Amino acid sequence: MPNEEWSLADFEIGRFIGDGKFGKVYLAREKESGFVVALKIIYKQKLDKYRFHAYLRREIEIQHSLNHPNVLRLFAWFHDETRIFLVLEYAAGGELYKLLKSLDHFSEKRAATYIASLAKALAYCHDKHVIHRDIKPENLLLDVMGRIKIADFGWAVQSNAKRQTMCGTIDYLAPEMVEKREHDHAVDNWTLGILCYEFLYGVPPFEADDQYDTFRRIIKVDLVFPTSHYVSSEAKDLISHLLVKDSSKRLSLQKILEHPWIVRNADPSGCCNE
Repeated sequence: MPNEEWSLADFEIGRFIGDGKFGKVYLAREKESGFVVALKIIYKQKLDKYRFHAYLRREIEIQHSLNHPNVLRLFAWFHDETRIFLVLEYAAGGELYKLLKSLDHFSEKRAATYIASLAKALAYCHDKHVIHRDIKPENLLLDVMGRIKIADFGWAVQSNAKRQTMCGTIDYLAPEMVEKREHDHAVDNWTLGILCYEFLYGVPPFEADDQYDTFRRIIKVDLVFPTSHYVSSEAKDLISHLLVKDSSKRLSLQKILEHPWIVRNADPSGCCNE
């Protein structure tokens, strides 16, 4: 999409496909090429209300710079007097969160395929000094082939230095964030452990009725594997080596890809339409 001077007139707007904090997402077609995209419409008034301009600018800069099969592409953006428009890759498979809720939990093959794909995407991001800091099912989409896409970079940061901002979603926070210590890219590795558990059991591992109980369980790494259904010892081994309080001892992204459970179960194509 080479045109630098986009406007709403360049697109045919289709059906509504999603809601966001600051606006809505529609299916759209670029008139000249016929290329189908997701058009995210963000209202400037809402950005003003929440003082979110700087965060959106950072999100746009980071996501636009990334080009990986498992990262949702941000092709372009433009604005008018009242709105900002993001031209995004259309992920026809929809939200991973909805799929997980409908299935209750994933098979080991599906879970391993998703974790391997996310490990590759995060390795790419980390090489570019991008820490995502908010990987969760709600921020993941699927394309028409069933490949997973990281779709939301609202809490991402591009930095070589350690960070101190507490951000993200409670159930997925690493201990160093809960304790308001400095953190680095290893918070993303922790989140892969949380996701792997949630994919296999249907709920995140440290979920509790009260957020302070959740924080307490995270800090203690109070990890319990339910007996509600069978999960292999290899899958539990991977989770246990990611959910480690000392961030320097968490399994690296490369070691995740070499783990026997991933090697045995993950589809190398990243596609999962079982």
